[in-house]
Amino acid sequence: MPPLPSTSRTRQHGRVRVGWAIVLAMLVGLMWAWRAGHLALPPEHDPWAPLDVAVEPNWLTATKLRRAKGDAAACLAALAQTGVRFEPVPDRVTAPGCGFENAVRVRAGDSLSIGAPVVLSCRAALSFAMWERHALQPAARERLKSSVTAIDHLGSYACRDVNTGDGPTDRRSRHATADAIDISGFTTADKRRINVRRDWLRTSTSEAQFLRGAHDGACRYFDGVLGPDYNAVHADHFHLETGGGWGLCR
Repeated sequence: MPPLPSTSRTRQHGRVRVGWAIVLAMLVGLMWAWRAGHLALPPEHDPWAPLDVAVEPNWLTATKLRRAKGDAAACLAALAQTGVRFEPVPDRVTAPGCGFENAVRVRAGDSLSIGAPVVLSCRAALSFAMWERHALQPAARERLKSSVTAIDHLGSYACRDVNTGDGPTDRRSRHATADAIDISGFTTADKRRINVRRDWLRTSTSEAQFLRGAHDGACRYFDGVLGPDYNAVHADHFHLETGGGWGLCR
């Protein structure tokens, strides 16, 4: 095809610019109408609506979760809507780099028991609630044709340094600020006991596939997730943490 004459190219470019100007004007108009209250968006599609844990996750969920976890009052308000059974605990400092603020004592999840209650920062508890509802239970229904009724854990708050298995690190663990919990096993409604150490490597089983779904799903709601594939220290549990800012999923 021969090239367009320069006048035709000029007209074509002009039409493109006009088209983009119209699109931009429409977007600006929609934004103005929304901000002025003339255009109502469903809460799940409103970027400024608070996090609703019950809503099926979408492209705004990560932003809403991050915003809720960064605001003490908003975090507690969101957590109160989750079904998680908890009560706030007083702020505490136990040693340099150890202690917690805006923390809660979690006694049970929305649909499962957790054994001994654990102290978690609100942001960690909110991540736990999102994981339970939107990753853990769906993985159980898909892989096990059942639901999780209880989890086994190895604790949450502990004033200690990071444990790599290679000696002292002189870096505080997220456990030291109640921002982490270690999950070691699960019990299902049909009475199966699933153990991370025992079942993770049985790759052909439904239990192993469930564990991988639970692990990978946690990466959507926690800032750091470590499991048996990370190192020997984590061979028997999933380490789930918030507040680290490093986004590791291993």
